[in-house]
Amino acid sequence: MQAKRIIYTAIFFILCLFSSTGETADKTREISLDDFILIAAQNDVFFEKILIDELALRYRKDLLMPARDIVLSVKNQYDFFMNQDRTQPENTIGLSKLFPYTGTSVSAVYSSAPSFTNETNSSRMEFTLSQSIARNAFGKGTRLLDKIVGLEIDVARHQIVEAYEDYLASIIKAYIDWYEAYQKVDIARSSYNENMKLLDNIMEREKNKIALAVDVNKIKIQVYDKEENLVDFTEEYQRRLTIIKTIMRYEGNETLIPNNPDSFFSPEVSFEYDFKDFRENSRTYAILDLLAEKSSFEVDKNADDLLPSINLLTGFDIAGKRESLYESDNMFYMGVSMEWPFPNQVQRAELNTAKVSLEKTLLSNTDTHFRLYRDIKNLYLNLNQEKLLFEIAHKKDGLAGEVLKDETENYMYGKITLNDFIRAVNTYDTNRLNIATRHAQIKRLLLERLRILDLLITRKQINDRHDISIEEAKK
Repeated sequence: MQAKRIIYTAIFFILCLFSSTGETADKTREISLDDFILIAAQNDVFFEKILIDELALRYRKDLLMPARDIVLSVKNQYDFFMNQDRTQPENTIGLSKLFPYTGTSVSAVYSSAPSFTNETNSSRMEFTLSQSIARNAFGKGTRLLDKIVGLEIDVARHQIVEAYEDYLASIIKAYIDWYEAYQKVDIARSSYNENMKLLDNIMEREKNKIALAVDVNKIKIQVYDKEENLVDFTEEYQRRLTIIKTIMRYEGNETLIPNNPDSFFSPEVSFEYDFKDFRENSRTYAILDLLAEKSSFEVDKNADDLLPSINLLTGFDIAGKRESLYESDNMFYMGVSMEWPFPNQVQRAELNTAKVSLEKTLLSNTDTHFRLYRDIKNLYLNLNQEKLLFEIAHKKDGLAGEVLKDETENYMYGKITLNDFIRAVNTYDTNRLNIATRHAQIKRLLLERLRILDLLITRKQINDRHDISIEEAKK
């Protein structure tokens, strides 16, 4: 009786422990994988933190490209004439504007300055037009820079989607882990209950002098083993459930129950077709192409920077007396200005560095192609292996169930020993747990397939899954 009391106390403890996971609560709520993803996308701020990085990309060109602003310059000073005991103001005001995409700049300057010969200020008005014809000829260098910055922005946008996809994959994996833990708890609880029934039966048989005390002890050990499994799987389930609630930002009291995530994944996979589509349409290869194109433009940009700075100048100069350009002398002029550093050491080093970087990028892209082929091929081989093992586990489970049924009857009639019966029970439980493990592993591999092939998420799906757009996030 003392042993039985200990067993029932253990049962009460397990039920209380399992109740703390929410399994015995009155109100339950089933959460499908699709619902879980939607709730996480709406509530988990980590998604918004990823997308908020895109706001900074809007200003990247303004930060890196030459400014197109109209620049106003004003200068005011007093000149002191030491031998004339007088002071006179000198004023200069100018406007200038750069047209970076054509390599053109225009400026207008008006100045008023005191004269030594009289007490009135002389004035001057100058209009200048400058056009680059060598370095950045007609805006070529600026347009190359624009392409480089544009490619950097495109790569960054792809990388933002990839960061989103990686985090999405991590929360889907958390759901798969949760579902696996839920299945194993259910299997462990069922096994524990069945072994408790067996213990009651053996103890009753002992009373009737049919079973020996050693048989009762063997079953008690079996029950304790199943109890340990239930405690372990329950703790694992609690940890997985805590992660799920954290991702969902869930603070309610309902019992959350996962659903089978099979419908989320496509059962049909073909390496040849998938890799061909991946090579032609994926974000990964788009990024590789963009990086190669960017490196090529950087070589062209650095080659352009090697050219001398030569500008054609044309302008109109008006010089007159007093502030109002009184009795002015007018002059139209044309000319050339040139700056050419020798031996142009920095620019040559930058050009050679850019060429090395381009070669390295092309080699890296080639290496990445074969590495991706290897990783994806191995992933598909692993997936096919797990599917075969899953099918084998199902066949073994069916046979183990039939064996257990027959061995139960044989034991009741004394045809086999208790050890043989316990072995049949444990084999059946092990196969059921193995099926749960294989099933979860297949889903993890299918998830990795979607992630590595860039099929898990698209830009449109990101926007559709969120209540607010990037524009609203900016506000």
